[in-house]
Amino acid sequence: MRKSEVLAAESVACLNKALCHLKDIWEEIGIPEDQRLQRTNVVKNHIKGLLDMMITEEESLRTRLLSSIEACRKQLDTLCLELQLPPFEEERGVTMLQQEKEIRTQVEVLVKERTQRMQQLKALTERDQDLCDTLCSNPYALDPNAVPSLEQLNSFHQHIASQTTEKERRHAEFVGIKRQIVLCMDDLDQLPETSFEKDIVCEDQEAFCLSKDNIASLKLLLGQLEERKAENQAVCEAHREKIQELWDRLQVPQEERELFTEHMVASKKKNLDALEAEGRRLMELKRLNMQNVTEAIRSEIAVLWEKCFFSSDQQQAFVPYFSNDFTEQLLGLHEAEILRLKQRYEEHKELFEGVQRWEESWRLFLELEKKATDPSRFTNRGGNLLKEEKQKAELHKSLPKLEKKLKAQIDVWEQEQAREFLVNGQKFLQFVEEQWELHRIEKENEKLERQLKKSKQIEVDMLYGTAVRTPTKRRFLGTTTPSKARKFNGTTSSLSSANSNSTMRSAYGGTVCHSPSRPPLSVNKS
Repeated sequence: MRKSEVLAAESVACLNKALCHLKDIWEEIGIPEDQRLQRTNVVKNHIKGLLDMMITEEESLRTRLLSSIEACRKQLDTLCLELQLPPFEEERGVTMLQQEKEIRTQVEVLVKERTQRMQQLKALTERDQDLCDTLCSNPYALDPNAVPSLEQLNSFHQHIASQTTEKERRHAEFVGIKRQIVLCMDDLDQLPETSFEKDIVCEDQEAFCLSKDNIASLKLLLGQLEERKAENQAVCEAHREKIQELWDRLQVPQEERELFTEHMVASKKKNLDALEAEGRRLMELKRLNMQNVTEAIRSEIAVLWEKCFFSSDQQQAFVPYFSNDFTEQLLGLHEAEILRLKQRYEEHKELFEGVQRWEESWRLFLELEKKATDPSRFTNRGGNLLKEEKQKAELHKSLPKLEKKLKAQIDVWEQEQAREFLVNGQKFLQFVEEQWELHRIEKENEKLERQLKKSKQIEVDMLYGTAVRTPTKRRFLGTTTPSKARKFNGTTSSLSSANSNSTMRSAYGGTVCHSPSRPPLSVNKS
């Protein structure tokens, strides 16, 4: 039995006991029956009214529970629809109170979820609006009054993160470009003029709109400033080259040049003005020193003629070089000529340097060839002989390779220029062949000369005889017979000359001819 039923039975027993107690009191007092009936009716009505009131209250509670359940159900359905959640399934077999509590609790949870989502949406919308104002982009397409789903919030978060990264990238790009713009304006001594330039230089970095158009305008402005800066640098560099050239020609003292060092490095507006002023001063000085400047240019022209391998005919073709009428016109012709020579040398520098390397290698080769015929090369020279022989062999191998490479370059050059490549007035390969031919003829002449000397010496030896050359140690072991000394007394000079010639021939690799112990028969007969 339920506790509530036990309590109800106890309540009935208590009521019966109370009525019995009232009846005993009434009997003891002696209240008549009709009054007892009346009093009992009053007790009944009182108890009945109290119970009716209690029943009414409990029925009202049941009504309120049913109404709450219905309202919570409607609210729950609305929340599930707004939050894009599946409908809530109620638990079966529960009491009205449990059902109402469960539905009400679920409503509270969903209301809290809805509030949190709307708060997140509001915060994300505000952040997105700030980013849109900074980046000048369109807001994220999401209704700020509707409850977003979890997927929509996640996408919104990703969008904000992407926009934040883009803002940081553009801001870093803006800061870098702004720094370069400020440096360029400083180099150009230029102040911001337009409102856009003032926004860049003077306004707060965080307040600048980082739109794509503004970034593009920044890059365009920077490009224009860098172009002007490059133009200034080119102009300054041209002035520096001209000034340096005039300094050298006018022989300006080093102390005076050092005072101008700052302007020879920087390329700001003030440096450009200083360079232009210095250029004008030097030009005026050049006009006053026409002859010295012209002669200085002639020295440079002579160096360039040598570098470009001009022949004497080509040099003679520039007639103003030999004029002594030092005028402005003559100086202008020399300046045009040196400019043309410099341009020619720079255009074909690789080819000219290759020819120069060949000439240096050829000159070294000839020097080593000449040393090879020097008798003193066999003396102890700290291993130089071996080095020279090795160097000579390497040159003998490298020269043909260098000639082959130059031939290919010259062929390409002649095809491009549609003219012949001349060295000292003749084709380079012809010049090389002539050098080799001259070297071959010289070697043959030296060989013939040695053979002629050898033949003459043999004739002298055959005619007058030669002294026996013995080692130095044997010379002290015995003495020469006086008769023999007297016998060859008349031929002492010829013997000494024969000895020296024989030694020379041995130094050049020739055969040493030893004379017999006595003179030839031709000498005795004579």
